[in-house]
Amino acid sequence: MSPTRLLGIDPGLRFMGWGLIEVDGNRLRHLADGVIATDGADSVPDRLRTLHAGLNALFDAWAPSEAAVEETYVNRSGSSTLKLGYARGVALLAPALAGIAVSEYGAMEVKRAVVGTGAATKEQVEMMVRRLLPGAGIKRADAADALAVAICHAHHRASRLRIATGTRMA
Repeated sequence: MSPTRLLGIDPGLRFMGWGLIEVDGNRLRHLADGVIATDGADSVPDRLRTLHAGLNALFDAWAPSEAAVEETYVNRSGSSTLKLGYARGVALLAPALAGIAVSEYGAMEVKRAVVGTGAATKEQVEMMVRRLLPGAGIKRADAADALAVAICHAHHRASRLRIATGTRMA
């Protein structure tokens, strides 16, 4: 089986984190990570367009085979939750429009896959991402979160592939 590129996305209207890994069997390799930033002074439609254009540029540059998006949680502010939902909509729609399969994972599921417990702190998640992806020069927490989503997807993907082929873990 050839290596597969997976794009993890941590939705946000101000900063959308992204992380790209390559999966080859049970090996993970960091390819790139970063954020797509929008200007808070711009209108929401302009900010969503910026996010969409940024994701499309990533698809063109890296040609990921699959994408994974973190599910959002409800904030204290209904307005903030709604705006985060807009960004999440772009994160789900852009890869789908590009013909890239999209999966979704809740925050606790991501933490469990990366750290081993759904109660892990952001610092624990980032530390484990750095251990699992040596050489990753992560500069922002949003990018670390996106890489964690990609790692979670890689683990779930491997389980689904084992079930589909009828193979067992050693």
